[in-house]
Amino acid sequence: MVLWYNKNVLIMKRRKTIQLHIGSVPVGGDAPIAVQSMTNTPTQDAEKTLAQIGRLAAAGCDIVRCAVPDEDAVTGLKKICEKSPLPVIADIHFDYRLALGALAAGVAGLRLNPGNITEQEKVVAVVEKAKGNNIPIRIGVNGGSLPKDLLAKYGHPTPEALVEAAWQHIHILEKLDYRNIKVSLKAHDVPLTLAAYRLLAEQCDYPLHVGITEAGTVNSGIIKSAVGIGALLAEGIGDTIRVSLTGDPVEEVRVGREILKALGLRDYGPTLISCPTCGRTQINLEKMALAVEEYLQKITKPISVAVMGCVVNGPGEAREADVGIAGGKGEGLLFRKGEIIKKVPEDRLLAELFAEIDRIQG
Repeated sequence: MVLWYNKNVLIMKRRKTIQLHIGSVPVGGDAPIAVQSMTNTPTQDAEKTLAQIGRLAAAGCDIVRCAVPDEDAVTGLKKICEKSPLPVIADIHFDYRLALGALAAGVAGLRLNPGNITEQEKVVAVVEKAKGNNIPIRIGVNGGSLPKDLLAKYGHPTPEALVEAAWQHIHILEKLDYRNIKVSLKAHDVPLTLAAYRLLAEQCDYPLHVGITEAGTVNSGIIKSAVGIGALLAEGIGDTIRVSLTGDPVEEVRVGREILKALGLRDYGPTLISCPTCGRTQINLEKMALAVEEYLQKITKPISVAVMGCVVNGPGEAREADVGIAGGKGEGLLFRKGEIIKKVPEDRLLAELFAEIDRIQG
């Protein structure tokens, strides 16, 4: 097993894959792991969808996917592709005409399972159009919608069933001399998802889009996604990620960025370090930490900020932080890289910290 260090995190060597491009975003190979999300606005409402894409881009999203259920969505997609700040992937199911329409609209990628298109000539039409425009196709296998023959064979969704379903679709494209492929194997069950990705990762060199599908709300869904996506990334598996949450997709991007940042795989804006509190804490640390977290939302440069509850251990425990505060009784310490700058009254701690953050940011 080959291991490598990234900052202070021990991670397996990243799996080698083919590199493809979603618009201007490289995927696979040695490219940074990309964060993806999906709009939940009606695609036919181009202005509303573009507004949401703008918010996703501002949050740090790299790639966006839009559902294309009908011809009205194709019409909206053309306007979206023309103005979107992010590469757009069209999510297509069954209808090859929608795939052709999406390609004509200018999408940077397709999410399409060719095995769901029943007639060979229709699959060929889509593949030839995608090949001519150098547009990647993502095969997306979902544990909740496996083909009936595989459910009959395996009895229920298993890692082997998910992988076999993926290969059924992959082989269709490979027979047409098409390898501009990305693959996902998603389930709501974390161990099932992990096992499926590990199995496929041993069998191919296609880039993998990883995530836990139908993970849930921002409460349970964040935990399941962090565990599942984080475990795969820590093993070197994954080239793009999506955190699937019920709600505003901007939250998906925030969580995805935090997962990558926690593993040291990408630098995204500020990192907040705050201690869990103990009997030595004599200030309202939770209130202060929340205030600092809110203040940091306006900052885009990488910076680590510590909010510690104890002047005894705080500066030392957070010595790697760029700047921080440690609370005492009625006062606290302002420090940088573990070195104390000055002692500050408690009611001035936040103001002094924010001023120091601004100075560091320049």
